[in-house]
Amino acid sequence: MAAQPSPNQDPRYAARHFNAQVELTNFSITLQRAAVTDRLSYQLLLRRIGLRNEAASLQIQRRDPARSYPDLCGNGMDGCAGDVRLYNWQSKHFGIVRPFLFTARDGATLSGHVWATRRGPAKRPGVVITNGSVQADEQMYWYAAQALAKDGYVVMTFDPQGQGQSDERGQGKDASEGFPAQTDGRPFYDGTEDAIDFFLSSPKHPYRPMPSCNSGTSHAAKQDQRVKAGLDAPYNPFWSILDRHKLGIAGHSYGAQGVSYIAQWDRRVKAVVAWDNLGPPDVHGSGSQHVALSEKGCVNPADRRDATIRVPGLGMSADYGLPPAPNASLPSPLAKSKESLIYSRHHVDSGEIIIRGGSHLDFSYIPNDAFGASLRGPDIVAWYTAAWFDYYVKGKKSAYRRLVTTRWQHDRAERAIDPFHDGNAFSFYYRARLRIHRPNGTVFDCENLRRGCSGMATHDGYRGAYSYLAVDRSRDGRATHRVPKGTGLYLPDAH
Repeated sequence: MAAQPSPNQDPRYAARHFNAQVELTNFSITLQRAAVTDRLSYQLLLRRIGLRNEAASLQIQRRDPARSYPDLCGNGMDGCAGDVRLYNWQSKHFGIVRPFLFTARDGATLSGHVWATRRGPAKRPGVVITNGSVQADEQMYWYAAQALAKDGYVVMTFDPQGQGQSDERGQGKDASEGFPAQTDGRPFYDGTEDAIDFFLSSPKHPYRPMPSCNSGTSHAAKQDQRVKAGLDAPYNPFWSILDRHKLGIAGHSYGAQGVSYIAQWDRRVKAVVAWDNLGPPDVHGSGSQHVALSEKGCVNPADRRDATIRVPGLGMSADYGLPPAPNASLPSPLAKSKESLIYSRHHVDSGEIIIRGGSHLDFSYIPNDAFGASLRGPDIVAWYTAAWFDYYVKGKKSAYRRLVTTRWQHDRAERAIDPFHDGNAFSFYYRARLRIHRPNGTVFDCENLRRGCSGMATHDGYRGAYSYLAVDRSRDGRATHRVPKGTGLYLPDAH
């Protein structure tokens, strides 16, 4: 009789029988990102970028003293800088980017960027990305924004109220609306809706903030005043290349709960990707284990009505939460998939991708050892996010193969760094799943992507190993038609 692998050496046993040694080995995957960010060259670059970010922040406050963003990440230093290898996006001709400001419905000034490439069709679909909470700034999600821009999207990143360089409070009688963001919730729900309104604005339809939630007050006068002063943008700087009828939204943590609701509530949205994790289509969000997620009421009850699940939603999660901590017992294999399973019961395409050994911090790039994350997590996030939007926003049939690919079961880069020498990037504790319609209208239903299912694609149309860094830093082509002029403002190039 052949000898069986020891449970201490084989993670397959951990899905059925908890083993502390296997668990600690699996948890060590959360240390992988630090192996990159602790390199001397990375740390030197981080210091240079951080100091330039701080100088830019001081300049902003001198030029625009009405702004007030005491958030920890307002200066963009250290762990708030995101992946500093991406700051030369404009200067190295990888793509184009424009900064902007606009006034939220409660009067707070919000800060953000729009991303695109020179090469691409005259009109492109769009994606809005909403940050997580607890001192998360937009820089942490630039890796995903740039990857989506390279995939042919116009992408908006922004700091919700109380995050990064967006105001902590609203204006006048609405100063308490959205404050504090981490417990109020409205910056991630209403803030996402305001961001969509700005993103879809144009010279013919300039952005005007909705009336406030607390009092019903219009802060359009502040927006107009700041536009006249050359501070706020009157509309999306990249409006001319945006296809306003093809929109996807993505968000992380509290932002994931916000976009989970807004995607079903706002008929302009075609698909949603929620990074840890899909929430319910209501404002009393109970779908996350990380924070108490709900949004306060409004003077207009219609702004808080529940929504019907109608657009495809992809949830993405990881083995560990916030802060990452080892398991003390065997977790429930379906614990991460509750909302995705509800989508499927409503006959709406959905899935749950669960990163083995990753954490809640895999989705935001924080170059600081205190925030443990895996190495391959952001690559998996960028891959599935782009594939999901390609399939459901672009309507690109070939993207189906990228969704049902076997590449993440046999990833060489994962195997090379994995403590188990295992190339399967899907969790062995939790069951990653997909239940989606094929291009021919039949249903692909796989309730355990790690194990695999009949009909998965061994050829997904992408050559070689996937790397968001390689994608983001690939050379942009020459434009074949007129595109907006980009700028390097707020992207200090220290390379």
